[in-house]
Amino acid sequence: MNNIDKMTVAEVVTSNIKTADIFKKNGIDFCCGGQVLVSDICKRKNIDYEVLKQQIYNLDTVKVEERDFNSWDLNRLVDYIVDKHHTYVKEAIPLILVYAAKVAKVHGHHYTEVVQINKLFVDLASELESHMMKEEKVLFPFVKKLFQTTQSGDSIGAPHFGTVNNPIRMMEAEHDTAGAIINKIASLSNQFSPPSDACNTFRALYAKLFEFQDDLFQHIHLENNILFPKAIKLEESILNAA
Repeated sequence: MNNIDKMTVAEVVTSNIKTADIFKKNGIDFCCGGQVLVSDICKRKNIDYEVLKQQIYNLDTVKVEERDFNSWDLNRLVDYIVDKHHTYVKEAIPLILVYAAKVAKVHGHHYTEVVQINKLFVDLASELESHMMKEEKVLFPFVKKLFQTTQSGDSIGAPHFGTVNNPIRMMEAEHDTAGAIINKIASLSNQFSPPSDACNTFRALYAKLFEFQDDLFQHIHLENNILFPKAIKLEESILNAA
């Protein structure tokens, strides 16, 4: 992005919709009140302009690091899923809920699909929050215990859920539910394409939903296709060796 010193909040968001999240987190109105210089609104709100500016510039420098997840041990993979994907979901949900509710309230009379999108995302947020809690409290600690057993040689004992297959089947079913909801949202939003006359909040909502979908699909891939099969195989090998 070019130097933003002479740009308004609205101009910055128009140039890169991802900056909307930065403004939102700092309590800066980028929609109706966006016709003000970024530097001026920071001064007015006692926000460190240089810090905020650097956050905006950093959006263009973030690079995706290639990782061979299949080569990782289960302990490392679990930690990555929690630190990367669970943390992202927990941080993104409140923002999207605010965006979705506002867009539904302001534009729902004309773009009726945003009312349904708002309701669907509320359901998705509730589903994922419950899902992640079960993973963090039940499944993931046991997966880590399986891995640690291979290092220590100790017995794993009998979990209250019988076998790791049982919670995994439940998590996979919940993945299907979450995937169906985000696919419905994608369809209603024309694959997250805002109308030509959309305001910045409307555009920010669709951009954030698109980002959320990408993260969710990678999140589910890591669990369904790598973590879960390896956990099942590891449990079987430990039990067979006992």
